[in-house]
Amino acid sequence: MGLTETAEKAIAAYGGRALWQNANTLETEISAFGLAFTLKRRPFFYHSRMVLNVHRPFSTLKPIGRNLGITGVLDGLDVRLENEDGKVISERKNARDYFKIGRRLFYWDDLDMSYFANYASWNYFTLPALLMREEIIWKELEPGWLEARFPVEIPTHSKVQRFRFDRETGLLIQHDYTADIISPLAAASNVVLQHTQNSTGLVYPSIRRITPKGPKGKPLGGPVLIHLDIHDFRLINKKT
Repeated sequence: MGLTETAEKAIAAYGGRALWQNANTLETEISAFGLAFTLKRRPFFYHSRMVLNVHRPFSTLKPIGRNLGITGVLDGLDVRLENEDGKVISERKNARDYFKIGRRLFYWDDLDMSYFANYASWNYFTLPALLMREEIIWKELEPGWLEARFPVEIPTHSKVQRFRFDRETGLLIQHDYTADIISPLAAASNVVLQHTQNSTGLVYPSIRRITPKGPKGKPLGGPVLIHLDIHDFRLINKKT
């Protein structure tokens, strides 16, 4: 099935099809803060390091919490914590199943945050590759607007999401979804405030702000649920 005009333009804007197909690993550094952290009693991220697999849901984030030596790992639908020696100290299979009831309404532990932060980042940062995945059903609602339907095999915010791209440049402007593991009512707009070009010439969203989505589909001015700064962004090619 061919890609839509909007999808093709977006892939080109972020480096092109060949770049993302040939890349294996994405390395980045993030800082994040906002009400979503406070409500779940989580520390903010300050220059945390992430390593993500471009082609499957695998992502690591260090530090994941207050212990600077602990890494949170997403591996498909599962999560685990590893110490500085790479030893697994805790794990949770099918992590999403644990968010249905109970104390997660009031606070998240390191495994909870490992699942949320890693899957969300993997979706955000590998978007050009997501646009080429056949198991995601992409539909062009109108020029610049794409709707995505995700399969259960991909950990993500919600089954149905919408993406708005600049019709001239192809760059992402807004990403709308419902953060289901927080609440079925947690409809949010993830707005890209700034793009940056790295030393290789790759353009990437470097500042994002996530707020509730208003009743008419527009992002509200606040509260800021998550403010996300991406300080570094590098693609590593596959070994030949």
